[in-house]
Amino acid sequence: MGNHAQAAIQPDPRRWKALALLCLANFMVIMDTSIIGVALPAIKEALGYTQANLQWVFNAYVIFFGGLLLLGGRLSDLFGQRRMFMWGFSILTLASLLAGVAWNEESLNAGRALQGIGSAFIAPAALTIVMMLFGNNPKELGKAFGFWGASAAAGGTAGVFLGGVITEWLSWQWTFLINIPVGLLVLFASPALLSKGMSRKGSVDLLGALSVTAALVLAVYGIVTAEHNGWSSNTTIWTLISAAVLFVLFLIVQALKKEPLVPLRIFSAPNLTAGNIALIMLSAAWIPLWFFLNLYLQQVLQFNAFAGGLGLLPMTILIMVFMVLITGKMIGKFGVKVNLVIGLMALGGSLLLFAENTPVDGNFVANILPASLLGALGMSLAYIPATMSAMSGAKPEEAGLASGIANTSYQIGSAIGLAAMVAIAAATTGSLTGTEQTAALNEGFHQAFFWSGIVAFVGALLALVFIQSPKKSDKNGPTAL
Repeated sequence: MGNHAQAAIQPDPRRWKALALLCLANFMVIMDTSIIGVALPAIKEALGYTQANLQWVFNAYVIFFGGLLLLGGRLSDLFGQRRMFMWGFSILTLASLLAGVAWNEESLNAGRALQGIGSAFIAPAALTIVMMLFGNNPKELGKAFGFWGASAAAGGTAGVFLGGVITEWLSWQWTFLINIPVGLLVLFASPALLSKGMSRKGSVDLLGALSVTAALVLAVYGIVTAEHNGWSSNTTIWTLISAAVLFVLFLIVQALKKEPLVPLRIFSAPNLTAGNIALIMLSAAWIPLWFFLNLYLQQVLQFNAFAGGLGLLPMTILIMVFMVLITGKMIGKFGVKVNLVIGLMALGGSLLLFAENTPVDGNFVANILPASLLGALGMSLAYIPATMSAMSGAKPEEAGLASGIANTSYQIGSAIGLAAMVAIAAATTGSLTGTEQTAALNEGFHQAFFWSGIVAFVGALLALVFIQSPKKSDKNGPTAL
């Protein structure tokens, strides 16, 4: 106990080196969601994916990352943050090897799912270690979170650019194999730079974790295969009913269990539910924009992988600069709600521009650049306010749980939003039998952009109605977060 008290007063002399290692981990987890975007057409060609099944390269990662984040947070509390951080990196490194040598779509999907499991163990442990290293010094904590946020933005940007470079000049396999040397470096450096962290006694809600993850997998699978099987087919209906039953089982387990993954009382915190709904709507609009824009650039405009990566670079740089330097000031001046609503509306406007203004013979400067920058501006304005809303009402001791729920909501919105838009795009393209193939494909993309835009506008409306602005006396509350 004495050591703990001393550690609380005396800052860890290794903390900035440790932060560099943790930021590298955060960079890598975020990069793994974005690096494969530019490689998707090459992966489709190499492994024989159908246009509809191609989303599993993204969704297999996101479902297991999002579905197991809460379990990852619980395990890091019980068994120690460094141990779970290193376990996560061991799984991620081996999974990256499997994905890199994948010989068919099933083996790649399995590798991506395992990468998601590894990341779900890494992310909560890493964030908790940052809080433990800098929590006693608010000034240092703010600086540390600035680096943490920048590492996430840099991961998204580097993923897009590196994905293009690697796919064009090495091969798509290296978008996964690049993780192996980084993973080994992190595993080697962790014992020297990271303290063991704290562990405590308690039980693990495995039934809750498995039921919510299985519900998510079945919901996405049901939506994805509905275009092929038919929405009214027994397979589709029973898959979606099973998903709903498993989700209800998850809620019952959470209500009855002494130590649940998610104590349901947390949802009574002001703005927490509305903030999580905003995150779901934001990701359900943003991820299809990113996914279908990649495909439009390469499959319709015939950009090569490197040019496709470069084409997405302006929007990712704008997001990085805006989030690190400007969004905080905007929130300070106009508040969380205004920025969130305007951000979602800008994202919706961007998606409608893509739906109306991306012809088969499109031009990057006229048809892509303005709409992509508007979408990036919307994302930059909305993401931090949505996350703050999802966490601002939680008690300090439940901040980790609220953060886990917010991350999970974002991943669930990503997976289900993308599955729904891929189903809409595939149904549209499939119905245009007499149309030239590229034109039919592009029409499917237009419908996906249009309905993603509607999702963003509905999100803006829900935020306008349900997000509560802080009372005058506590006007600085959310901005302090």
